[in-house]
Amino acid sequence: MTDAATKAGFVALIGEPNAGKSTLLNRMVGAKVSIVTHKVQTTRARIRGVAMAGQAQLIFIDTPGLFKPRRRLDRAMVAAAWGGAADADVVVLMIEAHRGMSEGVKAILANLPDRMGKTKVALAINKIDKVKSESLLALTRDMNEAFAFAETFMISAERGHGCDDLRAWLVEQVPEGPWLYPEDQIADLPMRMIAAEMTREKLTLRLHQELPYELTVETENWEERPDGSARIDQLIYVARDGHKGIVLGKGGETIKAVSQAARAEITEFLGRPVHLFLQVKVRPNWLEEKERYSEMGLDFKDGNA
Repeated sequence: MTDAATKAGFVALIGEPNAGKSTLLNRMVGAKVSIVTHKVQTTRARIRGVAMAGQAQLIFIDTPGLFKPRRRLDRAMVAAAWGGAADADVVVLMIEAHRGMSEGVKAILANLPDRMGKTKVALAINKIDKVKSESLLALTRDMNEAFAFAETFMISAERGHGCDDLRAWLVEQVPEGPWLYPEDQIADLPMRMIAAEMTREKLTLRLHQELPYELTVETENWEERPDGSARIDQLIYVARDGHKGIVLGKGGETIKAVSQAARAEITEFLGRPVHLFLQVKVRPNWLEEKERYSEMGLDFKDGNA
């Protein structure tokens, strides 16, 4: 490859919910593109983050966690995850070192041969600081006996350990060709959707464990103002009247705190002032509405049983 040659390719991150895919994506890209919380199943759409590594452009697909689906939204998320992997030039399976070969990991391993075909799959054992080296070696052996991984990496996505080695290997795997995105673009999601994801993250962190999967956030209006600021109006859809009260909080304190936190993060992301206005609406059947799935970047048909 000459000095002038460029490379570009798609890298899919797959794994169980909470394996650290979003954290790794954000580290590779160098900015917060994907929603990161300690609650599982927070990434709903396939979020593409664009990372530059020398003359190579790595387009990361952060897929929803692979889990056993129970309802339409779950099924659409799992279909999006496998679809993202099928579209990639190279796939990285992320597992948590301390959880090892869980039932969920075993189910993913069973699907890999049929789903991946000839696509290279690397193994990234994440959160290595949580276990001893002997356990890591045993886990590496067991995983590679279960599937022929092209390469195995020991990483800590949160601390950055091993991430440079993984990035360098990925650069070697992607094909030569022109860059697919402008050099300064870090995501191919519309800003409206990124802003909605940021607000949903703040809601997820703030609210009761069960509620976040029963709500969604949409950016209804985005107005660029003459002074360089932006006015953003967002709708929070919840399934029940009781949920609306939880989102609003006593005297509106919850929605106010969420709005302040989301506004601060969106402002930092855009690098300019933002005026954020949130409204909560009850839509009992939003989980069955095609339009809601389009806003989340999911295919409604994928949710069919």
